[in-house]
Amino acid sequence: MSSEIEIEFKNIVTESEFEQIKSTFSVKDQDFHSQDNYYFDTPSFLLKEKSCALRIRHKKDVYELTLKQPADVGLLETNEIITQSDFNEMISIGKLPNNEVRAKLEGMNIPLDDLTYFGCLTTKRAEKKVLNGLLVFDISSYLNVTDYEIEYEVTDYHQGKKNFHSLMNQLNIPIRKTDNKIVRFYKALF
Repeated sequence: MSSEIEIEFKNIVTESEFEQIKSTFSVKDQDFHSQDNYYFDTPSFLLKEKSCALRIRHKKDVYELTLKQPADVGLLETNEIITQSDFNEMISIGKLPNNEVRAKLEGMNIPLDDLTYFGCLTTKRAEKKVLNGLLVFDISSYLNVTDYEIEYEVTDYHQGKKNFHSLMNQLNIPIRKTDNKIVRFYKALF
C-alpha cells in the first residue's frame, strides 16, 4: 500500500491543440500506452458526495485499486496492487479485498456491500518531464466520448501552477475549467 498527495493541473484541449502540444514536445504516437480505469461508487453516490473516488486502474497486467480523497492541497491517493481475482470480484459483485483502501472506506462509513461498478474509461497516455514536473498527454474514451487532456503533475503547488499557466499561455491555449476523469465519466453516464 502507498499513499501520496497528488498535485496536478489539467486542461481539456481540442484535438488540434493536443496535436500542437504533442509536436511542441516531440511526443510520437508510439510514446502512448493504454490503461483502463474502472469506476465504483454506491448507487446513491456516497463517495462522490464526499468528493472521493474509487477506481481500479489496469495497465501492463497490473491492477491497482485507488481511493482518492480531498487533501489540504491536491488529493490524497491510497493505492493497493490487487490480483486479477480481486478485480473480477469487484467488477461482478463489488467485493473489496481486505486492505487499507477497504479500511479507509469503512472509516468513512461507506456501506461496502453497496459498492457498484459503473463503467470503464480507457486512456492512451504519454508522459514527458518538463520544468520539474511531469507533463501528461491523455486521450480518453468512454461512453461514446473521446476527449483530450493535458495534465501537469508537480510536487510544489504554487510553482506548478505558475509553470502550467505559462506553458498554456506560450502555446496560446486558453485554460478551461476541467473536471477530473471520473466526473466527466459520470456526466456522460447520466
